[in-house]
Amino acid sequence: MRFPCQLRDKGSAPRASCTGATLSTLTRASPGKPESSASIPPMSPATAPEKPATTLGWKEYVDLPQLDVFGLKAKVDTGARTSALHVESLVVTERHADGTASIEFEVPLDRKRPERRVRSRALMLTAVTVTDSGGRAELRPVIETELVIGPVSRRVRLTLTDRTGMLFRLLLGRKALEGDFLIDVGKKYLSGRRPRARSAGRKAAS
Repeated sequence: MRFPCQLRDKGSAPRASCTGATLSTLTRASPGKPESSASIPPMSPATAPEKPATTLGWKEYVDLPQLDVFGLKAKVDTGARTSALHVESLVVTERHADGTASIEFEVPLDRKRPERRVRSRALMLTAVTVTDSGGRAELRPVIETELVIGPVSRRVRLTLTDRTGMLFRLLLGRKALEGDFLIDVGKKYLSGRRPRARSAGRKAAS
């Protein structure tokens, strides 16, 4: 299956049918509607001892330290199986023999302040088809990274997509939450407010 918008190798010319070859040209998720399930290969089981579950509200501030993203506002959505991060200007910097690829992309941190963004690097493990509640399918890259919410730090898998027009740059589905969290949908920011020291972000390098 091909991407609706072909990923561009770094240094190659963009295709005429895909301006800049970024994920911004992929099908956008429907505002207010959670994405449905997709088949993402499972991660290795966690080996940490069991501990009491942390209660989260329906929206929280989270960190993705390996992506240099801190204090990002996320929507907690147990109705969605997969998690989705809004990215722009995604390029492939290196392809590997095992089918993975090294990628670079920009993560806008605040929809109201477009200058607040970071340039991140990650390993694309695979790509999966995600179908939203409106029945629209999209092929998305999948990465694995560290997620920090309050006292909890864990490895999660995120799909990368265009969430332009959505209120949250990150949607956390139930696969990223299972085992460590309980959700109180009547509350918000139970893990704490955005840390001031890390909320400013930085402009992506031009």
